[in-house]
Amino acid sequence: QVQLVESGGGLVQAGGSLRLSCVISEVRFTLDNYAIGWFRQVPGKEREGVSYIWWRRGDTVYADSVKDRFTISRDYAKNTTYLQMDSLKPEDTGVYYCAAGLGLRPTGHLPPDNLYDVWGQGTQVTVSS
Repeated sequence: QVQLVESGGGLVQAGGSLRLSCVISEVRFTLDNYAIGWFRQVPGKEREGVSYIWWRRGDTVYADSVKDRFTISRDYAKNTTYLQMDSLKPEDTGVYYCAAGLGLRPTGHLPPDNLYDVWGQGTQVTVSS
């Protein structure tokens, strides 16, 4: 099955930007039937869906909390998904995970985490005030 590795996390001041990457490997044929989601989690809280992209057409969905600040994209040739995070706020702090879901077609809503099949190890994002 596919494997995912996130990178790009770090410490940034409020108002700053970061770009997270999620490299997808062990792709047997194509990612066209996959969705890639980004989630975040802080200790003591449930994992929160942040964004979603349907690989084939590039349909995207965002959580209200990040809409107009975060942008998800994909690089077809590199099998990589990016999460561009601008105007960061302290409440954006958390461990960010990418996940792959086979057949998770776009519905206009963020799929829950239990519908994703494979997860990366996560990357820490800390936004200082």
